[in-house]
Amino acid sequence: MAAAVADYRPKIDPKFFGGKFRRLDTSLTLELEPTPDLLAEVARSRRPDQLMVGFALEPREELIASAKSKLERKSIDMVVANPLETMDSPTVEATVLYRDGRSASTPGMMTKENFAPWVLELIEARWNEK
Repeated sequence: MAAAVADYRPKIDPKFFGGKFRRLDTSLTLELEPTPDLLAEVARSRRPDQLMVGFALEPREELIASAKSKLERKSIDMVVANPLETMDSPTVEATVLYRDGRSASTPGMMTKENFAPWVLELIEARWNEK
């Protein structure tokens, strides 16, 4: 699964329903609430013939620990961990963690065009192990 659209969304206040909310001369505070964790929900109800792969885009110093945590918390088969700085970069350096403790890392920086088939080959290989 790709990244969540957002981790938080505006919390709906019932007093805003039923008409127009007019501008006031006072400030307004926007309260946020967490969005549902779609990957965790899907993984909980998956069939035995499904392979669940998640992604972890994290600061480099937290990358592996966060990816391991996501792998366990969400009960997924694989997680692709890549550093936050790859978000707006044409290249990526990533590590794929498997539920059984294995890992695979890119051979250094790769273009995103080369990374996609690389990670798909790992997913296909894991699928063929099932």
